[in-house]
Amino acid sequence: MAKECSEYPERGLALRILGIDPGFGRSGYGVIEVQGQKQTALVYGCVETAPHTATGVRLKEIYERMRTIMESYKPDIVAIEQLFFARNVSTAFTASEARGVVVLAAELAGIAQVQYTPLQVKQAVVGYGRAEKSQVQEMVRVLLGLRELPKPDDAADALAVALTHAQQAPFLAAAARIQEQIAKLDQATAVTRRPVQKKRVTP
Repeated sequence: MAKECSEYPERGLALRILGIDPGFGRSGYGVIEVQGQKQTALVYGCVETAPHTATGVRLKEIYERMRTIMESYKPDIVAIEQLFFARNVSTAFTASEARGVVVLAAELAGIAQVQYTPLQVKQAVVGYGRAEKSQVQEMVRVLLGLRELPKPDDAADALAVALTHAQQAPFLAAAARIQEQIAKLDQATAVTRRPVQKKRVTP
């Protein structure tokens, strides 16, 4: 189940983000491209696994489908929503396994991963950490210029995760540059502070 968005610009220097809302029965995914202030959806949908099927078979299907998406769209980074379950422990276990498979697929493909909590996603996309699903869907539609609400919910959530990273990426890049500059400065300072060994003059 995928929705292709055929009209999008050539990649160029754009940042391509794969957002994922991991789940055992259904994992949402969405690929967006960010170029300047413009954010464009390339594809979104869900990876669904059949119930009453062996766990290993379902996890293998999630892995293979996600790996295919990564190979097809070649994202620069994979943004994954962190799992939160207050009550259903069994659902939490299977969803965690699905998330692990997604992380493995990205790692083996050589793609970096970042994670965001549901609160961070809602705050970034809607501006309110307790926003409803419908509000998230509508803001995703507006921000990506879609003609209709992205469905199902899992796909909309995945696009929202991707948008969250699109918002955070400039700050993360700036922080990385600052850290790099600090490291270089520390290294230079350590060299200048290195004690000079005096030569002994024998009488």
